[in-house]
Amino acid sequence: MSGNQDLSFDPKEHQHLRYNPLRDSWVLVSAHRMKRPWAGQVEKPPEEHIPRYDPRNPLCPGNTRASGEVNPSYDSTFVFENDFPALQPDAPDPGSDQHPLFQSKAARGVCKVMCFHPWSDVTLPLMKKEEIIKVIDKWAEILEELGVTYPWVQIFENKGAMMGCSNPHPHCQVWASSFLPNEPAVSDRCQRAYYQKNGEPLLVQYAKQEAEKKERVVVENSDWLVVVPYWAMWPYQTLLLPRRHILRINELTGEERDSLAAIMKQLLTKYDNLFEVSFPYSMGWHGAPTGPHLKEDNSHWQLHAHYYPPLLRSATVKKFMVGYEMLAQEQRDLTPEQAAEKLRNLPEEHYKTRENREKEAQRK
Repeated sequence: MSGNQDLSFDPKEHQHLRYNPLRDSWVLVSAHRMKRPWAGQVEKPPEEHIPRYDPRNPLCPGNTRASGEVNPSYDSTFVFENDFPALQPDAPDPGSDQHPLFQSKAARGVCKVMCFHPWSDVTLPLMKKEEIIKVIDKWAEILEELGVTYPWVQIFENKGAMMGCSNPHPHCQVWASSFLPNEPAVSDRCQRAYYQKNGEPLLVQYAKQEAEKKERVVVENSDWLVVVPYWAMWPYQTLLLPRRHILRINELTGEERDSLAAIMKQLLTKYDNLFEVSFPYSMGWHGAPTGPHLKEDNSHWQLHAHYYPPLLRSATVKKFMVGYEMLAQEQRDLTPEQAAEKLRNLPEEHYKTRENREKEAQRK
């Protein structure tokens, strides 16, 4: 379709392309494919019976890790150097005398692991808001500490075995690098170009537009907005945005950290309630680059967090990024508007809290 919109076009019925301004790329939306029957791979449901403490779990308080280090008996967040880091601070430089088809550069950095809570049987949506605030405070502290030296500090969480998380304990990772990685480099270029052309940060303007339209909003409060982005590639992908212009997570006020904890708990509760399972995802924060970039004008940047969950039809059926997605471009079936409506209409009470409440009522 080109030119003016065809009056017969229905985004819920007809395939179309959507532009992702953060990556300067297009996503194919094929909503009609949701009608097809599924007879493909079914993932094994995740283990629901996780012990609060496991003497074999290297992330639990008081346990010994692979490095021989013993964890303290922590009662809140706990940060330590990754025992198997992808980046190390003292790697040698490969040199500059290279063929243009066989280039390499120095890569240095540090990798940390951060436990959210001492108990293995809780996740962020099951934690108290005050406990989540401590996680946010620690994120800000780590960014400030590592951002003095490194151009990029990537905070990310892989939740669930489906996302490659091998340890059932609430935690995230922080990788700080001597280079700007591919995704933030593309995002930096796109946000800069938009700012230069329009005079307002891309995601600041986008948040205002989405707040007015409402159709892709999942949850919101006075400081934050969560939407299924117009250009989402994963079925229930969301974008967490502040309402005011903020460059980095360490710049959040106390009130904004409080409301961030509240909206994270709301969003992640809805995720879990969708299929009544501990919802797997990869998430991460993007903000203005650090290190040498701290002295530069980064007004084009806006702090935001991406949530990329793989589940599509049920707790056991996930979206595969294969074939066409790997060789041509991203494609999705469910429209972002349909996904947002589903998430928005889910209850605010966590299904496990409801189940426990119902069991208590039956005992009485």
